[in-house]
Amino acid sequence: MHFSTKAEYGLRAMVALARAYPKQKNIAEISEEEGISAKYLEKLIGKLRKNNLVKSQKGKGGGYTLIKNPRQISSGEIIEIMEGPIVSKCDGKKCAKAKKCASSFVWNKLAFQIKKTLFAIKLNELI
Repeated sequence: MHFSTKAEYGLRAMVALARAYPKQKNIAEISEEEGISAKYLEKLIGKLRKNNLVKSQKGKGGGYTLIKNPRQISSGEIIEIMEGPIVSKCDGKKCAKAKKCASSFVWNKLAFQIKKTLFAIKLNELI
């Protein structure tokens, strides 16, 4: 399984916001703290905003804040927003042989465990 920089940077941005919770941070602050391009960060935060994990306040002194307490947001939720659903390559939709293939048991169990682990890790544990 491979996660892109979208997942890594999205998670890092959310941890930065969790550290400030309930206060807000702007893109420039997060960009400097995390070493992430402000332009790229804007796209990632926009996606998190559209998926109701962060809210924004416009204008001077504006910025972003978490919509929920960091204890209520899982790393799995963030990663799935950034990457899409975490599923096995043998989920039956991607592979016509999944029902007959002996190795599909391994891939399905692995995907289940990865998802279970990621959704068990809450933002408050990362700050």
